[in-house]
Amino acid sequence: MSAAGARVGAVVLTMGNRPDELRALLHSVAEQEGDAIEVVVVGNGSPLPELKVDGLTIRTVELPENVGIPAGRNVGIEAFGPGGRDVDILLFLDDDGLLPGKDTARLCREAFAADPELGIVSFRIADPETGITQRRHVPRLRAADPMRSSRVTTFLGGANAVRTAVFAQVGGLPDDFFYAHEETDLAWRALDAGWMIDYRADLVLHHPTTAPSRHAVYHRMVARNRVWLARRNLPAPLVPVYLGVWLLLTLARRPSMPALRAWLGGFKEGWATPCGPRRPMKWRTVWRLTRLGRPPVI
Repeated sequence: MSAAGARVGAVVLTMGNRPDELRALLHSVAEQEGDAIEVVVVGNGSPLPELKVDGLTIRTVELPENVGIPAGRNVGIEAFGPGGRDVDILLFLDDDGLLPGKDTARLCREAFAADPELGIVSFRIADPETGITQRRHVPRLRAADPMRSSRVTTFLGGANAVRTAVFAQVGGLPDDFFYAHEETDLAWRALDAGWMIDYRADLVLHHPTTAPSRHAVYHRMVARNRVWLARRNLPAPLVPVYLGVWLLLTLARRPSMPALRAWLGGFKEGWATPCGPRRPMKWRTVWRLTRLGRPPVI
């Protein structure tokens, strides 16, 4: 893939409740340097407003119900052909985000062209008012310096670029997760297939500072999907280790009693319900994750 010839598309998932922010995001995509980017906007259980931006081709898909974040983004991928094959790179952008730099798409093209093993690039999310990047938005354990780029083992769902060859090889996001940990599920499968993931501090998405717990289902789905993630992807001896560590960490954080009850309910649900196909990663992938600073036990 040459940087100049790489075809770039973008997927934006929205619930239709932020039309002004969505239009601002689309304008920032239209202003990107290089060849025009085709955008698919997926209305996740909501009608879409009229979306016209000079210099931008926008396709829309309106889903009759909210199918969740991973399933909604998968619809956007398939809008570019099976596995997104009509483009070489897909940007995934939150509908209330904004690309402040006009060089983001160009830098993504150059990154993928320069490194054939690079499968996913995770952007830095910064608050537009303060410039602060929340620690949880740096996808590694050593997150104190968000300005340091590095290889990582996961990525941020609404601020990233993916080589579509990754989807062709390992499939899309796990539909049933609905919300939480779907990016790590894809990341682990991509790493197991030999791809690498970069966190790039110079590729920025402006996004207001928020708390994930604002979602009513947050604690239950985080716990349930954590169990599913382990059951689907880890070698059998590591499943109880990984989940035991996360149980202890959750208790050590001393959540409120309602939050803890929701978390424990989700943890139980994760064991009691189907998790999808099980494809345990190779032990050499476990070693790769460990060398990258995040062994799959935490």
